[in-house]
Amino acid sequence: MPEEPCVVGVDYGTLSGRAVVVRVRDGAELASAEHVYPHAVLDRELPDGTRLPPDWALQMPSDYIDVLRIAVPEALARAGVAPEQVIGIGTDFTACTVLPTLADGTPLCELPEYTARPHAYVKLWRHHAAQGQADRINALAEERKEPWLPRYGGKISSEWEFAKALQVLEEDPEVYGRTERWVEAADWIVWRLCGTYVRNACTAGYKGQYQDGVYPSPAYLAALHPDFAGFVTDKLDQPIGQLGAPAGTLTAEAAAWTGLPEGITVCVGNVDAHVTAPAAAAVEPGQMVAIMGTSTCHVMSSDQLGTVPGMCGVVDGGILPGLWGYEAGQSGVGDIFAWFVRTGFPADYAEKAAASGQTAHEYLTELAARQKVGEHGLVALDWHSGNRSVLVDHDLSGLLIGQTLSTRPEDVYRALLEATAFGTRTIIDAFESAAVPVRELIVAGGLTKNALLMQIYADVTGRPLGVIGSAQGPALGAAMHAAVAAGAYPDIRAAAHAMGKVHRGLYLPDPQRAAAYERLYAEYRVLHDYFGRGTNDVMRRLRRIRAEVSASS
Repeated sequence: MPEEPCVVGVDYGTLSGRAVVVRVRDGAELASAEHVYPHAVLDRELPDGTRLPPDWALQMPSDYIDVLRIAVPEALARAGVAPEQVIGIGTDFTACTVLPTLADGTPLCELPEYTARPHAYVKLWRHHAAQGQADRINALAEERKEPWLPRYGGKISSEWEFAKALQVLEEDPEVYGRTERWVEAADWIVWRLCGTYVRNACTAGYKGQYQDGVYPSPAYLAALHPDFAGFVTDKLDQPIGQLGAPAGTLTAEAAAWTGLPEGITVCVGNVDAHVTAPAAAAVEPGQMVAIMGTSTCHVMSSDQLGTVPGMCGVVDGGILPGLWGYEAGQSGVGDIFAWFVRTGFPADYAEKAAASGQTAHEYLTELAARQKVGEHGLVALDWHSGNRSVLVDHDLSGLLIGQTLSTRPEDVYRALLEATAFGTRTIIDAFESAAVPVRELIVAGGLTKNALLMQIYADVTGRPLGVIGSAQGPALGAAMHAAVAAGAYPDIRAAAHAMGKVHRGLYLPDPQRAAAYERLYAEYRVLHDYFGRGTNDVMRRLRRIRAEVSASS
């Protein structure tokens, strides 16, 4: 292979990290490698056995470093690329995944005195135990008419920086007091790579309520809790790095981890969903990218600034320079399908799947694909991990209506697939109702392999569905930003035109199925509003009962 310039992209997901080696000239992905986090998600107990309450989701920062030690050198070796060919490295991360550290970046959970303290650990994006804090943040902001609130559709999420930090303050003041930096993992890993702590503009805007150059005011924070007034100035504020800009250069330590040359460009951090948009060549207004995995994040750039109810945020230049970047999402998608297979896949089905050489998902998909729309008689709500958009309420839970004694596993499985499509349709409808048009839908992520699911999304949304031309969309996007940071392209649009990949209009809506889905979607919206907008708060009451019983035991 000619010794052409290459870049490395590292994608930090929920359960693993993936490294990909990309040729700068055309975006060719030469090789990739994955490292599964040994500790996965800590949602029941800490490594020492300390029990965790419901709705917690923590991680170990050492797992992230292991991705650099293991996946990056492995990808380089598979690609046959000499280290000196690599001109830059870029990273992306799940968000809001955040951790408390000392001033030098040392995670508090790595200090011996805090190994048994849950609040000293990384709080994964799907840590939803700060819903009470988020509710108070929203109520106070609405009461005070805080100017940043409309940029988030009227509500911020329990997944975000301020809610999680306030939970630490209120539940473990000692850990909060010892925290010298409250850091997005996206920035922490860049800090470890180049020795410089730069806050990326993406997470600052979408997860840190940073709008028009300012965070929420000390007076507002003090009204939440007197000891929270200095949170921004004391623990959060840091220079903001723009997307595609260099954060620094690779340190000798990080060079030893990765096998890359010391001194190459390290790009400012980014979010897995947002970095995927240019990888899917979605650089024009109205091109929505749905990154579908354990959850789904919907990102779109637009030349229109609108107040879209329940959005995760709109940020000037949050995805592409010169456009408003919107984010929405669903907290559970692939996780819901995995949960059902884990808990609802009978032994006789497992035997038949094994005999046919299929996975459980493949077998259920094949059976579900034989059905007509509505044949199973079911409607589900996709809230098994709460609702991120448009209700922004993680106290909500999943629901399935229409079961009978003849309901089969494939019926439920298809209803769950459809429920996630209805959730995406709800998000698109919210954009359209706010005069922010969605002209195209492009899907990225591991779930693109399920052709039935993709066709359901096309039929439910009534839009042609494109699919990214890469199995490693976030890692490719991170690598593209690294190419920009290293000076190979003048901006991310130019990099997207040369390196991005998409198959447009791969799935087209079928008029008959689309019409049939309109009836089911109408029923979904009735349930959505009945359980999600306060008519019946049974989901929240059940969650409170569970929390009380858990606390008493």
